[in-house]
Amino acid sequence: MACGGVILSNSLSFYQKRIVMSSRVQEKNGGASIPHVLSVAGSDSGAGAGIQADLKTCAARGVYCSTVITAVTAQNTVGVQSVHAVPEDFVAQQLKSVLSDMQVDVVKSGMLPSVGVVKVLLQSLAEFSVRALVVDPVMVSTSGDVLAGPSILSTFREELLPMADIVTPNIKEASALLGGIRLETVADMRTAAELLHALGPRNVLVKGGDLPGSLDAVDIFFNGEHFYELRSSRIKTHNTHGTGCTLASCIAAELAKGSPMLTAVRVAKRYVETALEYSKDILIGNGIQGPFDHLLRLKSGSHSFHRKDAFNPSDLFLYAVTDSGMNKKWGRSMVDAVAEAIQGGATIVQLREKDVETRDFLETAKSCLAVCRSHGVPLLINDRIDVALASDADGVHVGQSDMPATVARTLLGPEKIIGVSCKTVEQAQQAWIGGADYIGCGGVYSTNTKANNPTIGLDGLKTVCSASKLPVVAIGGINASNAGTVMGMGVPNLKGVAVVSALFDRENVLAETKKLHALLMEASSSSKMQ
Repeated sequence: MACGGVILSNSLSFYQKRIVMSSRVQEKNGGASIPHVLSVAGSDSGAGAGIQADLKTCAARGVYCSTVITAVTAQNTVGVQSVHAVPEDFVAQQLKSVLSDMQVDVVKSGMLPSVGVVKVLLQSLAEFSVRALVVDPVMVSTSGDVLAGPSILSTFREELLPMADIVTPNIKEASALLGGIRLETVADMRTAAELLHALGPRNVLVKGGDLPGSLDAVDIFFNGEHFYELRSSRIKTHNTHGTGCTLASCIAAELAKGSPMLTAVRVAKRYVETALEYSKDILIGNGIQGPFDHLLRLKSGSHSFHRKDAFNPSDLFLYAVTDSGMNKKWGRSMVDAVAEAIQGGATIVQLREKDVETRDFLETAKSCLAVCRSHGVPLLINDRIDVALASDADGVHVGQSDMPATVARTLLGPEKIIGVSCKTVEQAQQAWIGGADYIGCGGVYSTNTKANNPTIGLDGLKTVCSASKLPVVAIGGINASNAGTVMGMGVPNLKGVAVVSALFDRENVLAETKKLHALLMEASSSSKMQ
C-alpha cells in the first residue's frame, strides 16, 4: 500500500496504516490541526440522540465535529414516530464533501440504516485516511425503538466491525450481533465482548446500562488481551435518551485529542455519568425518557433573568471590592458586608479572597451572589475563574499577572463580564483586543491594600482614559476625601471609582457607602455642567 511515496507494509494493522497516512497528510498541510470528529449518523428531531448528541458532546469536550446525515427521524421523548433514510448517493456526497476538504481525525458511526450506506462509508474510509473508526452499532434505541433492520447485521459483522478501532454495543445490540444470545450477567457480557472481538474490531465495549438486577452501571472493555470492568453508580433519572450516542462520540473526541483507547473510554464514561447526575431532575418533554444536558448549562441558565441586560458601563459607578481581613477586624461576615454595601448604593461588587480555601471561597461566592442577584447588582470574582464558573458569578476581574483576558473570555463565554487591571495605554489596548468589558486603572493614589503598587496619579489616569476603547473604573487609594476630585475630572470613558478600605475598613459599611455614593453623584453632576 503506497502513501506519499512510501510503501506501507501489509504487516501493519489497518489502524496502524491509517495513523501513518494521517500523519503524512498532517505533515503535508503544515503540522498540528484542530482535533476533529466526523459523525456519520441519523438526525434526532428531539435533539437528545444521534447527530445532535454528537455535536453537543464534541463541543463539550473541545473538539470540532462535522456531520454526515444518514437518516432523518421524527422522534421525541415518547419514542420514534418515523424514519426517513437519506439516499445512499447523497450520503456518499456528504462524505466526500467533508473528507476531501477537512483533516478528520476520527470517524464515529451511529445509525447506518441500510447495507448500501455501510458500504458507502467503508468505500469513503478506503479513499480518505483517518486515525480511528468508532462504531456505535445503532439498531435499537435506548427507548426500545428499532432503528435498523436485520438485513444489515451480516454486513456489520463481516465488513464494518473488522474496520473498527472500537465497537460500543449495548446489551441488546451485542445480542443481535451475536445471533441472539442471552446476556443477563456480567460474565455473559465478558463472553460477548470476547466473541465480538473475534469478529475483527481492535477493542470492544459492551455497555451494561440495561443489565437486569445490577445496582451499578457496569461496562466491559476488552482489548483482545485484558478485560476491564468499568463500574459507576447507577443514577436514578428518566433523562437517559442518547446515552449511547454520547458515550461513543465522547470516546471519538478523546481519541481525536490523542488519548489512548482505554483512557478515552474511562473519560467518556465519567462524562456521561456527570451529565446524567447534573440533568437528573430537568424536565423536557412529556414522555418517559427525556434528554440530558451535555453542556451542563441549562440549570445555571435558569438564573439569567436576574440580570436584565448585558454589561452596562454605568455599573462601574461605585465599585465595591471586598476584603475579608477588614471585615474580620470589624466582626462581620462577607455576606453582611456585601449586603450593606449594596443597600448603601454600590453598583457592582468584586469578591476578593486571597488566603482562603477554594471550598470556602466557593460557598462565600454563592452566598454573596444570592444577595447581589436579589438586588440586580453584578458580582465579579477576583482572579479565580474556576470559582466564577462554579458559582455562576457574573464575571471576573484579572490583573496583568493573571490569566490573559482572551483566555478568560474563551473559558467564560460571551455573556460574562471581564475586567482587567491596567496602568498604561498599551495594557488598555491589549485588554480591548482580548475581549475585556472594562479596565480598572490605577493605583491613582497610594494604598495599603496592595504593597509595592506604583501609582499613576491623576495625569496617568487621564492618559489611559483618553486612549481607552473600554469604559474605565479608577482604583487605588480612593476614599471620601478624593473621590470627588477623581470623578470631577470629566475625562472620557471614566465611569466610576473602585474602593476597598473606604467602605470595608469602617465600622458602618452602609453609612460609608451612602456617603460616598452621594459624593460621586454630586461630582458627576458638576462635571457634566462644566
